[in-house]
Amino acid sequence: MHTFIVRVLLHHCLFAVLVRSAPLSSLSDLPPTFREEAEQAKTLVEKILTDIPAVHSATVDTEGLTLDPSTQTENLQMMVASLGIPASPVLKPLSERFTLDQCVNRMSAGSQMYQELLGVLSHRLSGLSDLQEDLRNLVTHINKMKEVAQLSSGGEEDQNYSLDLAAQGSYNLQVAVHLTLTQLRSFCQDLKRSLRAISSHRMRASGAR
Repeated sequence: MHTFIVRVLLHHCLFAVLVRSAPLSSLSDLPPTFREEAEQAKTLVEKILTDIPAVHSATVDTEGLTLDPSTQTENLQMMVASLGIPASPVLKPLSERFTLDQCVNRMSAGSQMYQELLGVLSHRLSGLSDLQEDLRNLVTHINKMKEVAQLSSGGEEDQNYSLDLAAQGSYNLQVAVHLTLTQLRSFCQDLKRSLRAISSHRMRASGAR
């Protein structure tokens, strides 16, 4: 009896280790709830991407600050550091070197980062609260993905983010909003690709059975 219990415990421990280190080819082993949460997260990301242009138009009225990539001058990029805007976590295709737990942890960290940054900006400018709420819900779905798949936490999401806006004037505040929304759009595009890869693989794996 004791031997049976030990074998069961070892089986569950081995499964958890394999899931945490699993590349894309092993996603078929994950519970259906993981894919359901990934689909809901992807839907929210698509909504955020759709809403960003309207939010940008409503909050940024300084001439020359547009979402057109050709307008992103070197001077603007230099202000990223001076305003204290952190870089987005990098999302890559799943592989042996970029495992599922790394991917989902970075999804969570990036979503939480932008939620907090928009929260800081909301204290100085209206029109960002709906986007911030969508990001809060997105973090919830991604963290649920981590929970149902028993993924380890990498600690990347346990950070507090702020912006150096204390002595900034109206122009710099507009630049901060513009740069934050620009980076958020790029991060969400990567996030959508990652979630789509996870979801489409799960559908292929389910259909093959």
